[in-house]
Amino acid sequence: MAETGGASDFDVGFFVGLLVGEGHFGGDGRQAQVSLRMHTRRESLFRWIETNFPGGRLYGPYEHSGRSYYQWMARGKYLHSVILPLLDMHLSPASDDYAWGRYRAMKERYGL
Repeated sequence: MAETGGASDFDVGFFVGLLVGEGHFGGDGRQAQVSLRMHTRRESLFRWIETNFPGGRLYGPYEHSGRSYYQWMARGKYLHSVILPLLDMHLSPASDDYAWGRYRAMKERYGL
């Protein structure tokens, strides 16, 4: 798959599962974004994401109100060319109705 760093089918499924379970589908008011925020103890997982899905961007570590976390984000071309097609292919109301609703709302708000 283009721009996924050579991710296997398993890697893609694992990544989509992370986004469904822990991700955020939204935007900044101007552009859509998919983000994933987790505790710094998950650093190796974020490094795995950077390797297998290299078009996103990792921020952090951050310390805020006693919390320590990293945040990975996909926007722009990478979101449009890689992440949205993956989610369109693998996310459905049958797999997770709540995540599907959030994803559809993001796409509608940003005309995707």
